[in-house]
Amino acid sequence: MRILVTGGTGFVGRALCRMLAESGNTPRIALRHELPPAGTPAGAGVVVGEIDGATDWTRALQGIECVIHLAAPAGAPVAGEALALYRQVNVAGSERLADEAAAAGARRLVYLSTIKANGESTHARPFTEDDLPQPETDYGRSKLEAEQVLLNKGRDTGLEVVILRPPLVYGPGVRGNFLRLMKLVARRLPLPFGVVRNRRSMIYIGNLVDAIQVCLMPPSAAGQTYLVSDGTDLSTPELVQALARALGVAPQLFPFPPSLLAVGGALLGKAEEAGRLLGSLQIDSSRIRRELGWRPPYTMEEGLAETARWFLGTVKRES
Repeated sequence: MRILVTGGTGFVGRALCRMLAESGNTPRIALRHELPPAGTPAGAGVVVGEIDGATDWTRALQGIECVIHLAAPAGAPVAGEALALYRQVNVAGSERLADEAAAAGARRLVYLSTIKANGESTHARPFTEDDLPQPETDYGRSKLEAEQVLLNKGRDTGLEVVILRPPLVYGPGVRGNFLRLMKLVARRLPLPFGVVRNRRSMIYIGNLVDAIQVCLMPPSAAGQTYLVSDGTDLSTPELVQALARALGVAPQLFPFPPSLLAVGGALLGKAEEAGRLLGSLQIDSSRIRRELGWRPPYTMEEGLAETARWFLGTVKRES
């Protein structure tokens, strides 16, 4: 199958393109710049420039059967301009891509959204696909708007649109808060999460790219939205303990009132980061398992072990 991948040089995109190629598919990578990042397969990239409502996708879409749309805004937005930037890329850019993909004869478009389209936290029960989306961030709002635009385009043009909403994605090459937590655990620094009683869903990158590939073919997936995760939810102290086992160190946890941690995070301007460490965000991924027969090929323990091997062989050696 000839597949166009946007965002193919990113964290998820690199793993996805490897899996597609290993499965006998032919991934074509949409590039923003003439000089692709190191590791991009020779001849696999087509330059489309910046992704927005005016992007010319003509060359990239020639002969393409399916599109996997992973691309997100490049770089951190300027304060006060986040929603406009996110809408330019996520909404207008996705709409343009869908229009041109349908006109070029592509059959299906799989869109990688985010659980942030549902919201930032759960309380009594996990999120499901039937919940009324209540995004709380500009990024989450723009991704939900993009979903709605794409599904409408699908109904108007016949393009088969499939939406995936993952939670935090981890694996070799991970960055951001997950990598920062790994560094703290590896350094055996005492962490004040001993009495945190939250539950959070995650997904290993190998499981996510497998779920994306599963969404390429089944007719029943067209027009559907799926929440996808490893299926194992951990509290923050359980995650610290699991990372410590994978890294071969002893976990250093001590009890500290979560309410005071939340106050401290707010005072330091880190309320969002504190919320992820202290609050719950669970998702129910049973629909994609039931309807498409998807099963995560890796357990969370296997995913964390692979992430730890990458960390010990790359990040820790370089630091």
